[in-house]
Amino acid sequence: MDVIPFENTWPYERMSGDIYFDECPFCGERHVLTSMSPEALELAKEGVKVSINLPCCRGRLTVLEADDDYLWTNQALRK
Repeated sequence: MDVIPFENTWPYERMSGDIYFDECPFCGERHVLTSMSPEALELAKEGVKVSINLPCCRGRLTVLEADDDYLWTNQALRK
């Protein structure tokens, strides 16, 4: 697999089994609870593609990989 550029990453936080974004990459909403389950996060860490729907703006991310700090997606999320 090709190297995923850092522009395609977004940081996340885990709290009590929930996956949060401090800020939505699309609309800027603060403290967004994602639809990602802990099981889906573990799959992403294994390199399995996972989709996330964001409730704030109905944005959608396709996560290609994950590590302990970032989700690596198929689209640029940073400028």
